[in-house]
Amino acid sequence: QVHLEESGGGSVQTGGSLRLSCRISGDTTNMHCLGWFRQAPGKEREVVAALYNFDSRPYYSDSVKGRFTISRDSARNTLDLQMENLRANETAMYYCAANTRGYGWVQVDEYNNWGQGIQVTVSS
Repeated sequence: QVHLEESGGGSVQTGGSLRLSCRISGDTTNMHCLGWFRQAPGKEREVVAALYNFDSRPYYSDSVKGRFTISRDSARNTLDLQMENLRANETAMYYCAANTRGYGWVQVDEYNNWGQGIQVTVSS
């Protein structure tokens, strides 16, 4: 099982930046891909960005393209998400997730290992 722990959340004003980090531990042998997801109050969880583990190919949702960057730091064993030009409607709990099922990479139900989540609040 892969263990994930998020850090770096907090409050920022509209247009500001935050960097989220997810510490990865446990059995990563079959880790197919990693992703960042978010869930706003009253809404469904949605993918923000994902990273295919074997070649670091990234995926971004249309709403964050050009503003967010997902990356893997092998030395620190973390998955990071740099968020720029944040918007008020991006206030949500952000989750790090790992897929060890070996298929898919951008759907919520394809991921079977989740962190506890971390709050990001963007105020105008």
